[in-house]
Amino acid sequence: MSRRYDSRTTIFSPEGRLYQVEYAMEAIRNSGSAIGILSKDGVVLVGEKKVTSKLLQTSTSTEKMYKIDDHVACAVAGIMSDANILINTARIQAQRYTFAYQEPMPVEQLVQSLCDTKQGYTQFGGLRPFGVSFLFAGWDKNYGFQLYMSDPSGNYSGWKAGAIGANNQAAQSMLKQDYKDEITREEAVQLALKVLSKTKDSTSLTSEKLELAEVFLSPTGNVKYQVCSPDVLSKLLVKFGVTQPAAETS
Repeated sequence: MSRRYDSRTTIFSPEGRLYQVEYAMEAIRNSGSAIGILSKDGVVLVGEKKVTSKLLQTSTSTEKMYKIDDHVACAVAGIMSDANILINTARIQAQRYTFAYQEPMPVEQLVQSLCDTKQGYTQFGGLRPFGVSFLFAGWDKNYGFQLYMSDPSGNYSGWKAGAIGANNQAAQSMLKQDYKDEITREEAVQLALKVLSKTKDSTSLTSEKLELAEVFLSPTGNVKYQVCSPDVLSKLLVKFGVTQPAAETS
């Protein structure tokens, strides 16, 4: 039945579904997963890198985590070329707001602005939806720390903990069981690593296959975005019992 209605994004099926948008969501489910957790003193983002070959030159930049502005960052799951376009759009919007009003753009306003762009690509002929989902982490003076999730349809919602990408439903159910209010940032890191280790496809979890980023307030009161280095990430994996420490060679 779907074959008659999935050739264009602008055609509804008799059941009221937009198949091209659903196909875009399916593409995201085949990509590396990402998890975001809101804590009382920050937001934690963890992403699974898809290492395709040992011969691949590992990039010095991050694959899953991106800084949008000084107070907002995001984790990505889906087609990275689509994500790059949207991330650049979000960065420009944030800078335009700062230039016009001399203050950082509120997090939800930035997310809504980007989702309006995504929604436009589901409503006009000749376009296809962006095959990417985001987890936005940020802080502003109105609502403090915030975590938002968005998908190719242009919908977005605020979450205490959320997962996108491969095995996101299993990760979401684990987060629902183990998340508790007033969680600290360190406990959020531990929970995110635990959930990712149990839901990811590969058997072993190493720092080469992971990215960890945090948004928090520095002692001076400034918003800080920090990406965890591989060495520190390896120590965290051992500390929280996710992986075993490497045996010392004599």
